[in-house]
Amino acid sequence: MESSAIDKKLMQYFTQLNQQQKKSLLELIEIFLNTSTQKTNTITIEEYNHELREAETEFERGEYITHEEMLKQIEQWKENSMK
Repeated sequence: MESSAIDKKLMQYFTQLNQQQKKSLLELIEIFLNTSTQKTNTITIEEYNHELREAETEFERGEYITHEEMLKQIEQWKENSMK
């Protein structure tokens, strides 16, 4: 089917929709476009190794928190969100 024929058919269908259906279709199209244009989380081995070196350097400088400290922070977040 040619592009112009597809466009015409889409317009024919679109004009038959009520406002709620148009809104739903618009949301679906936006979701479709956002997912198709998002960058994947794939990184190169060089980027991965760089991130590892950065993490090791931060650890050596003492820039980390323990598991127990993280659990305490999570509990505080939960308490604050319930207020």
